[in-house]
Amino acid sequence: MLDEKAKKTMLRKIPHGLYICGVKDGENLNGFTVSWLMQSSFEPPLVVNCVKKDSGSHEMLKKNGVFSISFLEEGQKDLAAKFFKPQSRVGNKFEDVEFYEGEKTGCPIIKDSLGYVECQVVGSVEKGDHTVYVGEVIGAGIHREGKALNLESTGWQYGG
Repeated sequence: MLDEKAKKTMLRKIPHGLYICGVKDGENLNGFTVSWLMQSSFEPPLVVNCVKKDSGSHEMLKKNGVFSISFLEEGQKDLAAKFFKPQSRVGNKFEDVEFYEGEKTGCPIIKDSLGYVECQVVGSVEKGDHTVYVGEVIGAGIHREGKALNLESTGWQYGG
């Protein structure tokens, strides 16, 4: 039998960064905070992005097959928190956040971030309550140098 407490404790020890994933559907743009993201290949450059299935952004990503990832800097916890909330409850999350649309995907990229990657979905696995999207990096840029925001530094827990 699985020791639930041990499982939760150990899975929460996996280190995670915090990022804003941008998605689009026509003129409709949205973004959400992600922590289950990692690089998975050098050639071609691939990232794995796990997205909760019961979100509107999941449907936008599934339909259009593109996303952006804005890399947050240590100290941008409030920005990460803003994008945790569902668009259906809070409306336009980009209303007071400066962003631009990526050249390759048209997905929103946060100006006040360390930088970004733009991705084209090349595969997915729909198991559990998240879909694992594999995205090929087709665009990237650096806004500034800095230390990346990580989940542990916020005191939040997501996982387990």
